[in-house]
Amino acid sequence: MIAYAPAALFFVLCGIGVLRDRRRFSNAVLLGIAVSLLALALLAELRKAPTLVAELAAAAIILLPAVGTLALIGFLISNGLTMIRKEGLRPANLLSLLAGLGILGVIGLLVAALYTHSYRLGALAGTAVLVVGYISFLFVCFVGYAFLYGRHRPRGDVDFVVVLGSGLIGGERVPPLLASRLNRGRDVFEKQAARGNPPVLITSGGQGPDEKLPESHAMADYLVEHGFPAEHIEREDRSRTTEENLLFSKVIMEQAKPDYRCVIVTNNFHAFRAALMARKTGVNGQVFGSPTAAYYWPSATIREFAAVFLSHKLVNFGICGFIALCGVLAASAF
Repeated sequence: MIAYAPAALFFVLCGIGVLRDRRRFSNAVLLGIAVSLLALALLAELRKAPTLVAELAAAAIILLPAVGTLALIGFLISNGLTMIRKEGLRPANLLSLLAGLGILGVIGLLVAALYTHSYRLGALAGTAVLVVGYISFLFVCFVGYAFLYGRHRPRGDVDFVVVLGSGLIGGERVPPLLASRLNRGRDVFEKQAARGNPPVLITSGGQGPDEKLPESHAMADYLVEHGFPAEHIEREDRSRTTEENLLFSKVIMEQAKPDYRCVIVTNNFHAFRAALMARKTGVNGQVFGSPTAAYYWPSATIREFAAVFLSHKLVNFGICGFIALCGVLAASAF
């Protein structure tokens, strides 16, 4: 049982973090470490298993990551091509394709190092694997915890439902992505109203340079056209970023009710990062995700993770830099 103690410790630390505030990235990392330690403890138990079971488990441990990596590369590249075909050739739409090609490049570097028997190339390949491994670990933590966070549902009464804006089609029409948020926000409103205390729904979004009207106005018009009561809508039309969405909506809510509680609605791929931002800006509310087209999810999730990764530049670049320095020193030793 001692082998399971480290995993249990990190599960407890994660649980404490969730109870304090589920909107913390540290919760995701603690959960990832706990699961990793649990997996190591379970692997250690294989020594006590019958020989055939141990051999089959060892074969699975070797084969599954290899097959899984190849499948992941194929999926990312295929998804990247789908994104380009459906959403256009923009940098944000290339992320899954670039991720797949990047993993393929690291594998190619490893194969080249093994084929040439070059110690320096091997050190470079090893460094690349460690850096990719670190980033991949954080990404898995992010996706896993974001999935669990997305299972959270609003409890108790709320005073406001804040729906975060996004770009408009033709500068004036609500696209399917934004319609999904609005429909989810309406669902939250109606469930709250059924309990006898209808909240105020805040549509949040300013006017971009290529838009004919503020996003919040187009969002409000969409809701009214679909039968939503206009008297329960408040428009926040100054924001240009997610952080401003939350800050400006916070001002509206605090002026109306200083001890407010709210639910923030965005798409599921964006929910966890929006929750991190809500905590940063001091908004008293959890985030609720709405469905997103399956093909859109991988690139969007990678983009969200990249934003979270870059929001902790000092720690993440410091660790990646340390790994790279060790690789350079190892290569120069040969």
